[in-house]
Amino acid sequence: MTNIFTKAIATALTVAIVAGSASSAFAVSSSVKYACMGDYLSYCSGHAPGSAGVKSCMRANGSKLSKSCVSALVKAGYVSKAEVSRRAASLGR
Repeated sequence: MTNIFTKAIATALTVAIVAGSASSAFAVSSSVKYACMGDYLSYCSGHAPGSAGVKSCMRANGSKLSKSCVSALVKAGYVSKAEVSRRAASLGR
């Protein structure tokens, strides 16, 4: 149970890093935490929460992120629809 709790906190911190610079402190909505937890665990859990590595990892795996995570990030204003569309177009989607 402690491991799950630790992973949940790590996910919340990770989403904050994905959304902005490491020096910015701001609240991350529970919908973003919930929507992106699986993506963090699947692709970036090898990086320490709050590290530059997490931000780089999430960006590098952007095309693999779940639709629910991307939608939550867009809705929360962490990623623009234009950026999502630009990346999708570059991948031929």
